[in-house]
Amino acid sequence: MHSASRRSLKVLATTLAATIALAIPAAASAAPRPAVPKPAEACAKNAAPPAPVDTSEKPAPGQASPAPLPVPAQPVGGARMGECGTVVPADVLNPPDGVTAASWVLQDLDTGNVLAAKDPHVRERPASLIKTLLALVAVTELKPEQPITVTKEDAEQECTCVGIEAGEQYTVDQLLHGLLMHSGNDVAHALATALGGVDATLAKMNGLAARVGATDTRAATPSGLDGPGMSTSAYDLSLIFHYAMKQPEFAKAVATKQYELPGSNGKPAIPILNDNKLLGVYPGFLGGKTGFTDDARHTYVGAAQRDGKRVAIVLVRAEQQPTPVVSQASKLLDYGFALEKVKADPVGKIDYQAPATAGTEESSGKAGGTNVANAAAGGTAAKDAFGTTGWVITVLVFLIIAGGFAVGYQRKKTQAEQNR
Repeated sequence: MHSASRRSLKVLATTLAATIALAIPAAASAAPRPAVPKPAEACAKNAAPPAPVDTSEKPAPGQASPAPLPVPAQPVGGARMGECGTVVPADVLNPPDGVTAASWVLQDLDTGNVLAAKDPHVRERPASLIKTLLALVAVTELKPEQPITVTKEDAEQECTCVGIEAGEQYTVDQLLHGLLMHSGNDVAHALATALGGVDATLAKMNGLAARVGATDTRAATPSGLDGPGMSTSAYDLSLIFHYAMKQPEFAKAVATKQYELPGSNGKPAIPILNDNKLLGVYPGFLGGKTGFTDDARHTYVGAAQRDGKRVAIVLVRAEQQPTPVVSQASKLLDYGFALEKVKADPVGKIDYQAPATAGTEESSGKAGGTNVANAAAGGTAAKDAFGTTGWVITVLVFLIIAGGFAVGYQRKKTQAEQNR
């Protein structure tokens, strides 16, 4: 080969080597760098709820207590959601004093941004807040006007009870109001019976929890009464409530202050008053749910709207002294709206996977689904559709083609000189 041709090939090889050397580091640096979260194991309280104070979680004879749910390697909702203690944005005022809850989460109910939190993924017990999950199963599988006949077992559940009577019929919508407004355990059992029985309903509730991404949650009873393996977290209850408030039947029921179930056998109607004391008192309150058991202590979820923003609060394992739980919720809602007003950076994201048909708006991430959540919670950034590797290959192909033209041109030039 002519020396000029060899020089051209050498230049081409050197250029290709340099391009590859530059392109590969560029590909590495251009690729999204996942956030390095604080390991969930670093928060020792994450694994299981505190020991029960009574025998309510003792398994049936011959059955073992369920093992604690596995702790994800990376906290759902972003790195900071794996932290213990108070989790707040930088350079903002601390949360209000007087909050007795062991864990709590404040979220923007529209975007899913977690505004502030305390021990968000620490496992606790939900008490009657698990009825939110039961309600979601009911509105998914049962029609609002579908009649349900109450059994003797339904009517004789451990109360709190609404007072439904065995042998009487009520619609699903009527029972939902009793379930969510007054936390009726009798109503919870009646809905579970209609859904195939307690065991089948628990399987459906836990299946839905898994599908929406509630990794800390395991329902042991449909009503929220304590049972073996019962588990949730403030984060999961926030996630479930975020999804529930998208369901019109649920949002309508929790926002209803007074309701009546029809009476039976000539008896008067059964009045139901919403036991959420912020409804009609806190400006812009949208509704929520309360709960209590000896093991769970007080639990609470509620939401309000102000200046075009919707903020929700979940508290778990709270006490009524020295400050009532609803007052604690009110203070935290005020704090959430204050964070919204100053546009404080979120500390995480409500990252649920909407259990919708593939291709729908929610399953594609456009309505608060996983894609939106990952982009805003310290997750990986969206990738270039063409990809870094594609650009490297394109550059290499271009240089090879250009080199071919250069070698061909040099050969023609050499041949022309020899023919002179």
